[in-house]
Amino acid sequence: MWIVGHRGTRGIAPENTMKAINEGIKCADYVELDVRLSHDNAPVIIHDARLDRTTSGTGHVNDLRLKDLRGLDAGDGEKIPTLEEVVPVVLHGGKGLFIEIKEPGSEKIVSSVLSNFQKVKIICVSFHSESLAVMKSYLPDLQTGIIVPNNHKDHHFEEKRLLYDFILPRQDFLSHEFVRKAHDSGMQVIPWTLNRKAELKRAISIGIDGVITDDPCNTLRIIKTIIL
Repeated sequence: MWIVGHRGTRGIAPENTMKAINEGIKCADYVELDVRLSHDNAPVIIHDARLDRTTSGTGHVNDLRLKDLRGLDAGDGEKIPTLEEVVPVVLHGGKGLFIEIKEPGSEKIVSSVLSNFQKVKIICVSFHSESLAVMKSYLPDLQTGIIVPNNHKDHHFEEKRLLYDFILPRQDFLSHEFVRKAHDSGMQVIPWTLNRKAELKRAISIGIDGVITDDPCNTLRIIKTIIL
């Protein structure tokens, strides 16, 4: 049962920061991080297209150069990290990394960074199936996962089923049939975002392969009480 830290560990540290990553890898098997491009095409770790919610800045991430983005406060004095910074921290910590492609068109730059690292524990995920196809064209041995959006349809199981190694559904889409179809298609199921015992217990009973959670250490404690 994999535990994946959502945006590092957004439940106890500012999301997508080095603090969240370092907290996440204490208990998670993988941490999930979001990547976007700065105005000068540096891949930076941030979820929203705009800066307002998670940083001291305002406006769009794409409008600022890396130097200016790095001058912002991303919470608790943390800075917006770059993709180049976070990958070695996670991998050298013996953990794995889910990288979410937020912006179609950023694949070449992201794949160029990832090509410098062993990709055994790097998984690229996205809501955008075309982005995953492009990433595979650059890095054929890279594992990929499709994130199921709110307007989920079964075409994710039928369309290019062998392209994906994982399917990441919102937890309310989970059912025995969903998991069966995914497993029959050769995909592992890792739902988001599960934090409470009741939802974790239900998901485990359905046969999921892992969970995405805001607090990996707390989730690990809960899972042990469910399984043992």
